[in-house]
Amino acid sequence: MANRKDKKTQSKKDQVLAVEPTQETELEETQKTEAEKTQETEAKELKAEKSEKSLNENLIVISEDVNKKARWFVVHVYSGHERKVAEALRQRTETLHLLDKILRVFIPTQDKIQIRRGQRRTVSEKIFPGYILVEMEITDNAWLAIRTTEGVTGFVGMSSRPTPLPKSEVEAIMKYAEQSDTQYKADFVDGEAVRITDGPFNDFLGSVDKIDEERGKVTVLINIFGRETPVELDFLQVKKV
Repeated sequence: MANRKDKKTQSKKDQVLAVEPTQETELEETQKTEAEKTQETEAKELKAEKSEKSLNENLIVISEDVNKKARWFVVHVYSGHERKVAEALRQRTETLHLLDKILRVFIPTQDKIQIRRGQRRTVSEKIFPGYILVEMEITDNAWLAIRTTEGVTGFVGMSSRPTPLPKSEVEAIMKYAEQSDTQYKADFVDGEAVRITDGPFNDFLGSVDKIDEERGKVTVLINIFGRETPVELDFLQVKKV
């Protein structure tokens, strides 16, 4: 009888020991899943915050007035003077009392990581250099005010009168500008001579064969065993000669 009791007791202990690791594993997996979810949530919030910041910096609100007749128009300006023109337009709108006609200016840009001289920095790159979007009611006075603003060369349109952008196009441009995924801006051109500065081929000379800005990678042709061999490298691993 004693032996039977001992066997039953030992059997129960074995069951407990068999269950406990499984419970611990499930707990670890649950904690891991929760941590991953937290990281994903934080990443999404940071991305949204960057998108909102980028949009706010490039959307210049001239007037808070509501005008149901207002539409978005494309205005051609001197390249590199987009923000200067937007600020000048704000001042002219106030001076000429057109706050109910000219409402907002949008300069579509995206943040990109530029690798230059071995240094990584974030730059704001204009999506349409030389162009700005203006939300306005197209009256003679408003049209003239914008047309005569310093730095403006004209409206974009198919006729003598400016042509408004379809709402779908405006939304698409703004969504594209809001994208905050990491993008790279290459400082190289195809065929350019470069020197590898890091990795197993350090100090090798070669020429640029392909550039992948989306991944921040560059393919360099180097001479090995008397033949050109392609090697994929990070932007930071390459310098211009």
